[in-house]
Amino acid sequence: MPQTLGLNRILGGAIGVIALVSVLSSGAVLVTGDQLREATDARSRSNQLIRALDNFRAAMLNQETGLRGYLITGRDGSLEPYRTGRPALDEAIDRLRSLIGQDPERTRLLADAVAAARGWQTEVGEAAIRIAADPAKRDEAVHIEADGQGKRLFDTFREKLAAIESLEGAVRAALAERVARGERNESLALWGGTLITLLICLGIGIGINRLIVRPLVRVMGFVGRVGEGDLSSRLDVRSGGEVGRLGATLNTMVAGLSDLARTNRAATADLNAAAAEIRASAQEQAASVEQQFAAVQETAATVDEITHSGAQISKRATEVIATAQATAQTSRQGLRAVSDTAKAMDAIREQAEAVAEEAVKRAAAGKTRSDTTQRTIEEITGRVEENVQTFQQIVASTNQQQLGIEQVMGALQNIRQASQQTAAGTRQVEAASANLTELAQALMALAERYRH
Repeated sequence: MPQTLGLNRILGGAIGVIALVSVLSSGAVLVTGDQLREATDARSRSNQLIRALDNFRAAMLNQETGLRGYLITGRDGSLEPYRTGRPALDEAIDRLRSLIGQDPERTRLLADAVAAARGWQTEVGEAAIRIAADPAKRDEAVHIEADGQGKRLFDTFREKLAAIESLEGAVRAALAERVARGERNESLALWGGTLITLLICLGIGIGINRLIVRPLVRVMGFVGRVGEGDLSSRLDVRSGGEVGRLGATLNTMVAGLSDLARTNRAATADLNAAAAEIRASAQEQAASVEQQFAAVQETAATVDEITHSGAQISKRATEVIATAQATAQTSRQGLRAVSDTAKAMDAIREQAEAVAEEAVKRAAAGKTRSDTTQRTIEEITGRVEENVQTFQQIVASTNQQQLGIEQVMGALQNIRQASQQTAAGTRQVEAASANLTELAQALMALAERYRH
């Protein structure tokens, strides 16, 4: 996996350098920040010290002003500012001592300034107040405070405070330089770390573009062509790693898709041919079933007509039988009448024999004709009876034929229903084969989409 290992090395090294730069920058910023905070704290303490010196000077000036006002005016009430200003002076001295701490030079200068202030209070202030109690000596008291010991102590006080301020000014200048240098160092650390990080990120971007982005662009182009149906090309795998394995996997997949497309195309062609044959066979079967159904319909109509004609024949035969039976009965009645006539003629002949011979001849002739008529009627009666039997046989045969025709009609009805069901099934098979043909054509179009 050289590509993955190279990328991992680049990323790991870049991350390590970024982390180192971040740590160094953070350390530099932290150190600089600590220095800035220390310098800022020191400058804050210096400012407090300057303010404390100003307070100390102001408290001392208030003492001097109060004392001078009293010495000049001589009124007891004007001495009150001098008296009440002592606590403020003491507080200013304590505040300065706490701010100066253990610094020897400042401590010495502050001690000298405090000694001058205390000496002025005791040696000048109190002495001037005692002397000023005598109005005649007020000018002497004013001279002591303004020109003599008071001026010397006050000048010493101012000198020491000025020395402390001078030292503090040098310290403040050094602190200002230190703060400026710390700010510059902090800015340099931040900008340097940022610049190095940007350069590293640029290098990482170039490496990712070369090792990942470009190969992925080629892979995406290849995938796009495959999505459009082009299975003829293969991805050029130039390197290993995840991208290389992805390219090899895609090539294997496209090869499988190409084989599948060829197999699918062949199977679809076979399916299309089979569907066409099934449809043609279904159409032929449907035509044959329709012809068979039409023949069954015609046969059923013919048998129906035969059934109707047989029923009429049976009805007419029944009527003929009834007529023949009536004729036979009439013939039998005529035969009986002829027989009675013959008997009567015999009686007449016997009687006539007793009367004459001419009458006997006529009676004999009548007898002969009566006998002939009787024989004729007997023959007609026999034939009528034979015809009656024949018609009865015909009627029986017609009835049997009617039953057979009804059975045939039932069978034809079953055949017709079966033909209808067969025709419906054949139409369904034809529709299914048409759908199958459409599906085969759609599969063919889908298979044609992929080029290999």
